Amino acid sequence: MIRLGGREFTRNELLRHVGRLEQLAGVELFECADGSERGVRLLRFSSGTGFAFEVLVDRGFDVGRAWHGATPLAWWSPVGALAPWYHDSSGVEWFRGFPGGLVSTCGLDHTLLGGSDESAHFNYPHRTREAYGLHGRYAGLPATLVGYGSTWSGDDCTFWAEGDVRQVAIFGEQLTLHRRIELDLGGDVLRIRDVVTNIGFTECTHMILYHCNIGFPVIDAGAELAYPAAAGVCVSDACDEDYRTLIAPQRDYVEQCYEHDMRAGADGLVTAAVINDAAKIGVYQRYALAQLPHHITWRNLCEGSYVLAMEPSTNRDAGRFDARERGELMFLQPGEQRSYQLDIGVALGDDALGALRRCIATPAKVTL
Repeated sequence: MIRLGGREFTRNELLRHVGRLEQLAGVELFECADGSERGVRLLRFSSGTGFAFEVLVDRGFDVGRAWHGATPLAWWSPVGALAPWYHDSSGVEWFRGFPGGLVSTCGLDHTLLGGSDESAHFNYPHRTREAYGLHGRYAGLPATLVGYGSTWSGDDCTFWAEGDVRQVAIFGEQLTLHRRIELDLGGDVLRIRDVVTNIGFTECTHMILYHCNIGFPVIDAGAELAYPAAAGVCVSDACDEDYRTLIAPQRDYVEQCYEHDMRAGADGLVTAAVINDAAKIGVYQRYALAQLPHHITWRNLCEGSYVLAMEPSTNRDAGRFDARERGELMFLQPGEQRSYQLDIGVALGDDALGALRRCIATPAKVTL
């Protein structure tokens, strides 16, 4: 059954009330028309509950702006949906192309801080080392739009889109990411399912991090992080003892990063959230701990770039070179695949926030 506006409908009952389903909800393709965003394709999803978001087809098939009703959920950076032909992934130039948004994918062969690393495994004697920039090259790559639409199963309807992103080079990595994004009619949760494949004939490194950026008014003074974890370990130059409680935007604020040892529920999934009790809203993520064993929190509570990011990751915050030293740097062999799942949802009102807190406090016993 479909639940909309406090009423339940069968498929036939609902469709009797509208000219076409897009009157209420759906997924539609648009294109940006001006400035540095010109030419970027967007898929706009809406569930009919007020939950809506945009998929940036030409920016890694990532999730950009998102809303519930009139309330924005994601942080949207000053850069916006920069067209991929302007993107520069060298050094820390990643920030010049970082749109923010609800999900920014980092990878596919490198995440976190960069530098020069050996690349002799690509068998090209004129380039035995590779330069890696902050968070890799993925975010600036356009996707091939495989398809989008709606699928009915009895009285339930799912909106979906699929895209393929290729990160490839001659004498370098040859990786693809196939992504499927789903949203149920009447639902408040988006689902991302990714498969990364080494389509080349030499092994290559693989790292991935999901940069989930929550913005005002969900984050505001007094909002809190709700994690199934003990106190995090500060891994940045600046730290705050009470880092789980957010503060108002600060001038000259220096970013903070924390690592967390998350606990999964009986289903193997971690649930982590930002909860704003005053606004009666929370945004949460759910992901498989076996796939993404590390979690980093980025607090950047400065004026003009006021954002809190929850970042499930294959690797620790120290990044590539630390992973190599620990023996944790992952390699994909030719034809090898890795799969990832990430859900992002919205909780509204005291009852839903209470259920979310209970799920996080006792993850082995309670699920959403």
